[in-house]
Amino acid sequence: MIRNIAPDTCYIGVDDLDLNLFESQYRVPEGMAYNSYLILDDKVAVMDTVDERKGEEWLACLEEGLQGRIPDYLVVHHMEPDHSSMILSLAQRYPGIRIVATAKAIALLGQFFEGSSFETIAVKDGDTLSLGHHTLRFLTAPMVHWPEVAVSYDELTGVLFSADAFGKFGALSTCGFFGDEDGDWVCEGRRYYFNICGKYGGPVQVLLKKVLPLSPKVIAPLHGPVLRKDLGYYLDLYETWSTYGVETEGVFIACASIHGGTLDVATYLRDRLLEMGCPKVAFSDLTRDDPAEAVEDAFRYGRMILAASSYDGGLFTPAYSFLHTLQMKAWQKRKVALVENGSWAPSAGRVMKEMLGAMKDVEIVGETVTIRSRMKENDRAALDKLAEAILKQ
Repeated sequence: MIRNIAPDTCYIGVDDLDLNLFESQYRVPEGMAYNSYLILDDKVAVMDTVDERKGEEWLACLEEGLQGRIPDYLVVHHMEPDHSSMILSLAQRYPGIRIVATAKAIALLGQFFEGSSFETIAVKDGDTLSLGHHTLRFLTAPMVHWPEVAVSYDELTGVLFSADAFGKFGALSTCGFFGDEDGDWVCEGRRYYFNICGKYGGPVQVLLKKVLPLSPKVIAPLHGPVLRKDLGYYLDLYETWSTYGVETEGVFIACASIHGGTLDVATYLRDRLLEMGCPKVAFSDLTRDDPAEAVEDAFRYGRMILAASSYDGGLFTPAYSFLHTLQMKAWQKRKVALVENGSWAPSAGRVMKEMLGAMKDVEIVGETVTIRSRMKENDRAALDKLAEAILKQ
C-alpha cells in the first residue's frame, strides 16, 4: 500500500498474511508487516527493503511511489533478512544506487550476498545525509537488536525511522496503519519487544537517550503501525520495559503440568490470590499456551508463581524451556514463588532454584511447596501461605 506519512515521505511496505511463525518461532495469527518508506526530494531515498517473501509486491509499490524517479540512496537500518532480502534486486534494477548504512552493516552485505559488489556510504553516530530539503541524521543503535543497527531522523519532518524499535506483531491491514487506529497496540507491542529486544534493555536505554532530545513527531518502525499521536505513551513504555520495571501490578502464574495435578494446584492459587485481593492474576499453561506470551507476562508483572512437575530427575520440559528463555532474555528484578510436584522423588524445585539463581536480582519468596501427585486437603494451608507471601511482596 502507498500512504503518505509526512511531506515528501510515503510508506511503501507490504503485509504478509500467510506467515504463521515470525523468525520461525513466534506465532503471528494476524500476520506481519514489512515496512519500507520512500523520501522524494532533490535526491530520492528508499528506506529499507522487505522480506523476499513479498519482494515482487514491494517492488510494485516502490515503482508506484517513485512516480518515474530513480532512487539515489538505499538506507539500510538493519540487515536482518526480513528487511534486507531485496537489496541485491534493488541494486541490479538501479545500478547507480548507493547503500547508506553503518560499517558493520556494510560488512554483512558480503555474508548475505556473496560475490556481489555495491556502492556504499558508511555512516556513524551523528552523521548526516542531505537529500535537498530533507536531512537525515543517523544514530547508531548497536544491539537493538543486532550490532549493525542504526536509526535515522529526518530533521525537516521530525520522522524517526526507528528500525525494529517500536515495532509490533501484526499486519497493518489487521491492526491499523497508524498507532492511533490500533485498538490494542500494547499487547502485541509488548510481546514483540520482550521476545525480540528483551535481552537488550541497556542498549535500548542508550538509544532512548539519543532519541528523546529530538522530540520526534512521527515514529516509523520496520514492523507495525506508524506512530504519530501520543508518542510519550510509547516512549514511556519503552522506558519501563528497557529498565525491567513493573508495568502492571499483579501476579503471573506459569504452570507446567503433565497429568493435571499441578494444573489443579495452579488454578487453586489463581482463585485464592483473587480472593485475597490481588489486583490482577495472569495465567499461562506452559504446555499449551503461546510461550512468547508467557515470556511477555513474566516481564509485565513483578511477581510470579511457577508451578511445575518433576520429570526424569529434573524439571518438566516446558518449564525448563520457559526458564531457559527467560535466562536468554535477561529476565531480572522479580519475585518468584515455587511449587513442585513429584510422585516419588520431587526434583522440580531444585532445578527451578538453580536456574533462577543464575538470573539477576531474582528473589525466591517463601518456602517451596511440594505436592505429591495430587493436591490434598492438608496442602491448602501451605499454598495459602505461599499466596500470601507473594502477594505481600
